[in-house]
Amino acid sequence: MNNVKTAALLAFLGALFVGLGYLLGGASGGLMALGFAVVFNFGMYFFSDRIALASSRARPVEPHEMPDLYQTVSSLAQRENMPMPSLHVIDSPQPNAFATGRSPKHAAVAVTTGIMEVLDHRELEGVLAHELAHVKNRDILISTIAATIAAALSFLARFAFWGGMGRRRGGDNGVQAIIGLVAMILAPIAAALIQMAISRSREFEADHDGAETTGSPLALASALRKISEGTARHPMDVNPAVSQLFIGDPLKALRGRGGAGQMAKMFSTHPPTEERIARLEAMVGPIR
Repeated sequence: MNNVKTAALLAFLGALFVGLGYLLGGASGGLMALGFAVVFNFGMYFFSDRIALASSRARPVEPHEMPDLYQTVSSLAQRENMPMPSLHVIDSPQPNAFATGRSPKHAAVAVTTGIMEVLDHRELEGVLAHELAHVKNRDILISTIAATIAAALSFLARFAFWGGMGRRRGGDNGVQAIIGLVAMILAPIAAALIQMAISRSREFEADHDGAETTGSPLALASALRKISEGTARHPMDVNPAVSQLFIGDPLKALRGRGGAGQMAKMFSTHPPTEERIARLEAMVGPIR
């Protein structure tokens, strides 16, 4: 169901992008929007991992530096018949982790120094299995496409409004200006909501797949509790554009605990921790 939902949201996001281009510039505008989407996604397809690692200040780590981490990831990768990803570490007391890369052959897993200190072996294994599930499901590519289309949509709306106003003549100038203004405001908001919904859907799927890999959903649930507490207590300097990649919201401490209302959930890149834990706890029976 999460995969179907993701495909539907991506299709709607792409249609929204091309539709806005058509609305603002006719057939040529639609083609221009499609061209933007292709170019943006092509660039991000090849460089998303480098951008994410650089934005989070992650540095590569050799096997002899963190042998336990390397052995755990290697064992999980073999279990899932996946290539060994490159390993990176982020110097931060906040317990967190993320995976990036366009495919299993070009993947990287990054962990913070904080998560290595807070979690025990089974909890860390659950987190790493979650991250490898993202890689196996190509969630990083899906999230990259969603993010770049959303960014390009915002750019297109602003370009059409500010670039087109000076060239418009005739009696429909005011109407076109209003349409452009409404599109500039609403289209990026709609794109952001869809992007965040995709991110939340992929987190649920990675939780499920990671727990199945280890056979210990309660260990991952325990890890999520500790990560939630740690992200609220320890701020981390990370680019908001890559925050959705992390297993826990790295900007939680900066945003404040906030409310758990429906509006807050819609604008969140991560599902509520309580809901993620409840789903994991419900897996205990079937796995046994």
